[in-house]
Amino acid sequence: MVDNRVIHIVDDEDAIRRSAGFMLKTSGFSVTTWASGIEFLKNVKHAETGCILLDVRMPEMDGLEVQQTLAERGVAMPIVVLTGHGDVSIAVRAMKAGAVDFIEKPFEKAVLLGAIERAFERLNDAEGRASRAADAAVLISGLTAREQDVLKGLAQGLPNKTIAYDLGISPRTVEVHRANLMTKLNVRSLSEALRIAFAAGIEA
Repeated sequence: MVDNRVIHIVDDEDAIRRSAGFMLKTSGFSVTTWASGIEFLKNVKHAETGCILLDVRMPEMDGLEVQQTLAERGVAMPIVVLTGHGDVSIAVRAMKAGAVDFIEKPFEKAVLLGAIERAFERLNDAEGRASRAADAAVLISGLTAREQDVLKGLAQGLPNKTIAYDLGISPRTVEVHRANLMTKLNVRSLSEALRIAFAAGIEA
C-alpha cells in the first residue's frame, strides 16, 4: 500500500536523517535525505513528488524560509515540519503557511507515520479541502465563546499564560478551557486542534 511513496527528509542533523530514514524505509517508503534546505531547493525541480519532512532550525536557511521558497516556486508537495521542544510558535506559522502537521523531536514512530499518512492524503485529495473546511466549522461552532477565544490564542502560538492575561482569566482556567475544547474537537494533540482551527478559517 505504501510502496514507492517518496519522502524527502530535509534536516541538518545526520542522526535524524539516518534514524527517520531507517524508520520510514522499514515501513515501505522510498526515502531521499538532504543535509540542508539549500541543497534540497537546488534539486527540487528534479525531485520525485512526495512528502517533505522539513526541519525548522537549520543553518543558512531555516525551514520556514525553505517552505516559503517552495510555495513561491509553485512546489505543492505536502510538508510535515520537525521542531525542537519550545518551537510551537514557529510550528504554528508553518501550519498557517500550509504545512500539514508538525512533530516535536524526539518523535515516536506512530506519530511520524500518522503525520505522513495525512500528508499523502492531502497529496491525493485536493478536492476534499472544501468538505474538511465545512466539517471543521461545524466542530468549532460546538465550542463556547471562551473556548473559541482560547483556540484563537493557541492559533497565534501564544502560551497559556499570555492567553490568560489577554482574556483576563487565570492560566489554570485557560488549561481547563484548552482541555475542554480538545475533548469537544475529539483531538489529542495541539497540532490536530490547530489543523481544525485553520481549516475553519480561524486566523490569528
